[in-house]
Amino acid sequence: MPKARKNRVSDAGGINMTPMIDIVFQMIIFFVLTVEMERDAMDERIRMAMSPHGPLVEQRDPRTVTIDVSDRGEFSIGRVPLSGQQLFSIMRNTVGIHGQSLPVVIRGDLDANHQHIKNAMDLCTQAGLYRISFAAIKQLN
Repeated sequence: MPKARKNRVSDAGGINMTPMIDIVFQMIIFFVLTVEMERDAMDERIRMAMSPHGPLVEQRDPRTVTIDVSDRGEFSIGRVPLSGQQLFSIMRNTVGIHGQSLPVVIRGDLDANHQHIKNAMDLCTQAGLYRISFAAIKQLN
């Protein structure tokens, strides 16, 4: 009676690289999309002031809320225009979810009146946020 041959895996050693390659490609796609989303969230119409002697931010808290203030005093977050009342409501809800230690960065236009920037800051402090900073350009590339 002939014996049935079993399929045997070679013990010669070969590692199946397919799952690892799949994971690497997924990570590449994730990082490309993440960078694109962050770039799209920035309003390039906001021209920021130069601050060559200001501190360089190396690591940023991922929870940071960035508020853009245009030269006409209009507020926006992630390119979404907001009224002062809407900005206050969003910041108030954010405090309820994440607490008062949530960092806020205000990106004011170079030609914005200081009063408009102060209004954004006041809305944040009225909502209960106290970690407020301002963005400027350290150097031109």
